[in-house]
Amino acid sequence: MPDARFFQTLPQRTVDDLAAAIGGRVVRGGDVPIAGVAPLNRAGPSDLSFLSDRRHKTALAETRAGAVVLSEALVDEAPAGAAVIVSPEVQAAWARAADLLHRPHALDPQAGPPAWLEDDGVVIEPGVVLGPGVSIGRGTRIGANTVVGAGVQIGRNCQIGPLVSLSHALIGDRVRILAGARIGEAGFGAAPSRSGPVDIPQLGRVILQDGVTVGANSCIDRGAFDDTVIGENSKIDNLVQIAHNVTIGRNGLLAAHTGISGSVTVGDNVMFGGRAGIGDHITIGEGARVAGGAGVLADIPPGETWSGYPAKPLRQSLREAVWLAKQVSKTKG
Repeated sequence: MPDARFFQTLPQRTVDDLAAAIGGRVVRGGDVPIAGVAPLNRAGPSDLSFLSDRRHKTALAETRAGAVVLSEALVDEAPAGAAVIVSPEVQAAWARAADLLHRPHALDPQAGPPAWLEDDGVVIEPGVVLGPGVSIGRGTRIGANTVVGAGVQIGRNCQIGPLVSLSHALIGDRVRILAGARIGEAGFGAAPSRSGPVDIPQLGRVILQDGVTVGANSCIDRGAFDDTVIGENSKIDNLVQIAHNVTIGRNGLLAAHTGISGSVTVGDNVMFGGRAGIGDHITIGEGARVAGGAGVLADIPPGETWSGYPAKPLRQSLREAVWLAKQVSKTKG
């Protein structure tokens, strides 16, 4: 289930009810009660999951989900114990079901327990809004007009700048977040449907570990279901975008305008030059370096430096650039 500090789980529905609401057809198990949604590998008997890509049939066979949404072609692959809903828009149907079962907590301070401030060492500047269930540790300062959403936990001796928004986030000690940063907004995800793209609910969190710095106007999206995690002592420049489900190790350095797509895994001690761009589902090994302006479309082994677009090992990238320059010179001659 999504973290209850950030998400409200709505009343459960039967498979029949959900299918009628999302435009699906029940193959079996219409009376099975469903309380939430989850990926195949984490779903339990009260969860609805889905599979839209035949390449992941193994996960479908092994799931413990109480119900699954599938295309007509995959019905025979469904585990015997799961209820089945068929839809021509599998992921969009699942997304619609998620909206019926989970909802982010409102910012209304009357909607839950009041914010908890440790001792007298917390400074709250004018215009700050604190949602229900917020916790702030000793020695932390919250800048003017910052909004801290429901359930957010902030550690000790943190510096949160003005006009920051924090939601769906767990923040360690000694974290610095500069003006205008956006932490925990919904990651970008949309499923195609006949009526147009459908937003995929983002039900995960952001975790900023101890000593992290986030620059002004940078954005770190919460996970789609897993968490977005920034490791200890990592330093993020201004105007950096980190998408959902990204994991960055300890001591990372990210220069301005770096953009990291969803589900990227970055090891410890990795450096990104300005305007580096990283494609989704990529792994970057410990101690690697990504040159400024590089476009990374493949995994980078530990300790290597890559540059160019598409990015390649530095020596190879430089050799190709020199060769291309020579060919251009010959053509002009």
